[in-house]
Amino acid sequence: MNSLLSLKRLKYVFQLVVNNFVVTVAVLFAAILLRKGAQLGLAEILIWLHAVTHAHLLLLTFLLSIGLGILVYFMYTSHHVYLVDYACFRHTANCRVSMASFIEHLHHMPSLNDNSIQFMTRMIEHSGIGDQSYLPYGSHYIPPFHTLSDARSEAEQVIFSSIDDLFAKTCINANTIDIVVTNCSAFCPVPSLADMIVNKYKLRGDVRNIHISGMGCSAGLISVEVAKNLLRAAPRNAHALVVSTEVISLFFYSGRSRAMLLPNVLFRIGGAAMLLSTSRSMSRFKLMHTVRTTTAAQDKSYQCAFQEEDDTGEIGVNLSKDLVTVAGDTLQANISAIGSLVLPFSEQLLFVLSVIARKLLKKRIKLYVPDFRMAFQHFCIHAGGRAVIDAVQRSLCLSDEDVEPSRMALHRFGNTSSSSVWYELAYIDAKNRIRKGDRIWMIGFGSGFKCNSVVWKCIKSASNLDGPWADCIHRYPTK
Repeated sequence: MNSLLSLKRLKYVFQLVVNNFVVTVAVLFAAILLRKGAQLGLAEILIWLHAVTHAHLLLLTFLLSIGLGILVYFMYTSHHVYLVDYACFRHTANCRVSMASFIEHLHHMPSLNDNSIQFMTRMIEHSGIGDQSYLPYGSHYIPPFHTLSDARSEAEQVIFSSIDDLFAKTCINANTIDIVVTNCSAFCPVPSLADMIVNKYKLRGDVRNIHISGMGCSAGLISVEVAKNLLRAAPRNAHALVVSTEVISLFFYSGRSRAMLLPNVLFRIGGAAMLLSTSRSMSRFKLMHTVRTTTAAQDKSYQCAFQEEDDTGEIGVNLSKDLVTVAGDTLQANISAIGSLVLPFSEQLLFVLSVIARKLLKKRIKLYVPDFRMAFQHFCIHAGGRAVIDAVQRSLCLSDEDVEPSRMALHRFGNTSSSSVWYELAYIDAKNRIRKGDRIWMIGFGSGFKCNSVVWKCIKSASNLDGPWADCIHRYPTK
């Protein structure tokens, strides 16, 4: 116990010195100068200063002016991107489906046999989803009734409701929107969902609108990066509306392939709308980093979440048994990229030393896992399923409290695909845990296979009391 405590103290001193290396060197240099000055005396110092030529003073002034000019240039020309605010879709009670109701519906579906029903029952019981999640109207029929009109109605309900809440919170006028970015993986109507928003809110004719499809659950964070790049190329104080959702009305698989039945268990209705801007005024978060990692060049990764037909011609998404392993490998590549951007130098140095030691000792030493809690106060991990959250928690050595928002979002809303990280941020907001200066790490996984990260820094603390958790936050966290 004493040795462990001593090791922790030694690590703390190491981190303190390494992470404040510049300050440490500056203090030592100042101490040396003061000591030297005390030895010389005031008279000798004045004689030395008098000996400095005007040319040297002019050169020093010139260099300082150039440095100050470069600093001012970058301060006023760099376009930082901010999150003004966000709003998650607030579900209606008539779409709620309990676990018992879901299982009962399975028994009345003629397309499913006993083995399929037993498999889905076992999966829903161990999925981590509670009795408060929601399915679209068509999924409540026996058998489920899904048409193109149903899917379009679901999209309009989720998207328009989220945008209305966002506009009400931010008091923004629709005419000030310069960019619209939407994402929905499985539902790609004509006209697009971005066009649907332009038509509904009568946006300007010069608005730039983009729709992202086929990117899976990571598309929400990809949309943020796309909006960021467009905002940096736009005039100052531009606004971008980002909408993330997944329409599952046409997503239900009625065949008997177990690998394709799993999405029926996990996915639920949901969505979120975000307002990004290059204006800091009225914004809540500053966008710090976006990091994207894709492993689609590898066949195993490319095929681990694959939309295809089964033997009978039924279309569904095949989730392979390698999904969690592929997600873990892609996460490792992503955190290696983002670690150099966010981790203190002491953590990076310890990781590099462990890599060197591992190579020298031929893998007899475990790689050092950096403590990402030194860089982030909050974690929003895509609520893709209990196994995914468990794998990320183990990989990053996070505590149960760190992954609480992800587990509770999965329990309350299920896997809402690309919008799940925003329900998790809303959970942290509803718990009033975000303070000014806190950093939030959003991690999303998607088909391809992809792992994307977005880092936010809170610049204005505010609780989200009227969000999707307003009527139930007092019941969470659950055991």
